[in-house]
Amino acid sequence: MHRPAQCVRLKRLDPTCEAFRALLHESRREGYWMLVRLAEGWEDGRNRFSRREETVLAAWHDDRLTAVCGLNVDPYVDSPCEGRVRHLYVLPACRRSGVGRLLVGAIIENARKYFSVLNVRAPTEAFVFYETLGFRRIEAEHATHRLPLRPVVDSRRSA
Repeated sequence: MHRPAQCVRLKRLDPTCEAFRALLHESRREGYWMLVRLAEGWEDGRNRFSRREETVLAAWHDDRLTAVCGLNVDPYVDSPCEGRVRHLYVLPACRRSGVGRLLVGAIIENARKYFSVLNVRAPTEAFVFYETLGFRRIEAEHATHRLPLRPVVDSRRSA
């Protein structure tokens, strides 16, 4: 199912829908846990992407859910100015079609309104993907890559 990204529509994800459960099972078959963590966080209320600056998006082709990606205030840093790309997963048949780029691009555009940087902890096989989107590799305990979005204004500096 190698579909071009222009046939995809994005909308906010409902992680309780049956289509998401099917995507979660596919991700587990591949050995990935990101959608399990998304579902558990939603179910127990730890992470419902409910703050104004947060979202979780779904990419749909016709009636099929093909990919998901979230944006949170980064819970691993002590700064409300840092966002975090969360739980990106694209169906294997839809990879290299542009749907992942479209989805993360929408997350980046949303993040620009609220954050000075975006962090992500990517699996090794996704490093090149994030780097082609402008993320830079970093050495941090909870992140592999960072994307600067806008300069941080330091209110302690005099004008």
